[in-house]
Amino acid sequence: MTVASPLDPALPGAPSRLRNFLAGVRRFFRRAPLSAFWGCIAAAIVIMSVAAPVIAPYPPLKSDFRAMQKPPDEKHWFGTDQIGRDTLSRVIYGSQASLTVAFGAVLFGTTLGALWGLACGYFGGRFDMFSQRLIEFLQSFPDLILAMAIAMALGGGLGTVIVAIAVTRIPFGGRVIRSVVLSLKEMQYVEAARGLGASHKRLMFRHILPQCVAPYLILATTHLGVAIVIEASLGFLGVGIPPPNPTWGNMLSDALNSGLVPPWWLVFFPGAAITLTVLAFNLLGDGIRDMLDPRLRGSV
Repeated sequence: MTVASPLDPALPGAPSRLRNFLAGVRRFFRRAPLSAFWGCIAAAIVIMSVAAPVIAPYPPLKSDFRAMQKPPDEKHWFGTDQIGRDTLSRVIYGSQASLTVAFGAVLFGTTLGALWGLACGYFGGRFDMFSQRLIEFLQSFPDLILAMAIAMALGGGLGTVIVAIAVTRIPFGGRVIRSVVLSLKEMQYVEAARGLGASHKRLMFRHILPQCVAPYLILATTHLGVAIVIEASLGFLGVGIPPPNPTWGNMLSDALNSGLVPPWWLVFFPGAAITLTVLAFNLLGDGIRDMLDPRLRGSV
């Protein structure tokens, strides 16, 4: 009889988290190749934003007064703006602000909404009724108008923009997760745990919340694209992250200051970055939904 030593590597029958993760990635590529492709694009954009100081050919605030408002050439691939700043470098650095706002707003707003929806669906009663009326009040405002009002009230800045966009994500996370919890709390395994004397905290966070991870991930990836659009809109309207910090939205706003008809490269490249990023995260979210939704697995 052989006894495994604590210093020995993992037993052959022990589950490998890395192996399971890689198998899940291969399955995702096989079942949803289009979404997997756009997932790679989204990952590349995230890596670009993290490695911006290494990738960007010029500092984003460095001006070259000998090359003001020049079209794309071999020295400046995306051209330059009105005061000679390299557009490519500003687009790369702009991804940092846009993705930071998007991830922060989704992490704060969607998570808070999901926890709120979990409490509403589980407890019900007056708390649920009051919460739903408050959520309906928040949903009655268009996302951009609500975010702009909050940003103008709190003042400009990165944290302000994150909070403003996060507030617009709370109602959607609350509504979706509440509907999931309403069906889960009537399941037999939840009733069995309740009959065994499990506390409300254990029922919510041990038995119900793990089943809400799939819809939460779908919501999060979808809300990333929406948050990027709202952030760009706030920057374009002048109530987002203030200049000279580059964001895709305030780059489009600066392009309007160059004349009645702005140079095409000052509009095309920031707009293309917004479009590509939003499309990548939205299609990635569609693929994750198709993989995690049992009703759609057989049709993918």
